[in-house]
Amino acid sequence: MPTFDDRKDAFENKFAHEQNLTFKIEALRNKLLGAWAAEVKGLDQEKTEQYIKDVVKSDLQEAGDEDVFRKLKADLKGIVDDQDIRSKMKEYLQAAKDKLSNS
Repeated sequence: MPTFDDRKDAFENKFAHEQNLTFKIEALRNKLLGAWAAEVKGLDQEKTEQYIKDVVKSDLQEAGDEDVFRKLKADLKGIVDDQDIRSKMKEYLQAAKDKLSNS
């Protein structure tokens, strides 16, 4: 049944593409969050680059966004409240979606 196999392959390819796009969007969002948090913390350029990498790596600890949120919350304690962090997470997620959808 070539038709069934073709449909199965198409669904698998679509799923793989969507997963790849989701990963790229979240990685870009985390880079943007890292740059924002580094600016809030007043880090220099060298430390900013490392901090961005640390934020991106923090997302690999568990599924979902809570690992990134916890890192930012701990790092920005006394500077930025939870609501502002979550707001930035949403803002940068949309910015990442917009950027990657248009490219």
